Order: sequence, then structure tokens, then C-alpha cells
Amino acid sequence: MKTITRIWHGITRKEDADIYLNYLTSTGMKDYRSTKGNLSAKVLRRIDHDICHFMTVTEWESTSSIQEFAGEPFQRARYYPEDKKYLLEFEEFVTHFETYDFE
Repeated sequence: MKTITRIWHGITRKEDADIYLNYLTSTGMKDYRSTKGNLSAKVLRRIDHDICHFMTVTEWESTSSIQEFAGEPFQRARYYPEDKKYLLEFEEFVTHFETYDFE
């Protein structure tokens, strides 16, 4: 079975890591999960000295379901108003992979 995996990356200051995780959970993760065609959503977090890396890894049925979440072009990252308070940079695009599950 083929799905599409969407990966977004963001960076905060280390001291904002917990606050941003909560914010990310209540915005992006909530919206991912409520979008028709979303199959899963996970957050990866890694503190590295004085910064914290976040990655969201989501799985989707199709590019049209990603468009429901992200709009057009679906390759563009989607940001929320409060992201300006926490993120140190704004990557314009996310990465998509065809994903194959062999069970």
C-alpha cells in the first residue's frame, strides 16, 4: 500500500521547547488529525545545545488530502500566528515521500 509522508522541520530556542510543543499539539497536530485523509501524525523533538529541533511526520492517503490541510501548493509549509513568537526560521517548503508499507 502506498501513502505519502509529509515532513516539516522547525527550530526554537531550548527554553521555548516545552511551550512550543504544547502550542504545536493544539494547532498543527490537531489540524493534521482532523483533516480527512490523514492517517497519522507524530512530533519528533531533539534538543541540541541551546536550540530545539522539531519535526512533524504525517502520513496521508493522497496529495489531495494534503491539499485539504496545506492548501496549494501543497509542498509549502503551513504556519500559525503564534509561530512568530517561537520559531527561529521559517522553512518555506516541507518534504514529501512516497511511503510503502510491507506487512
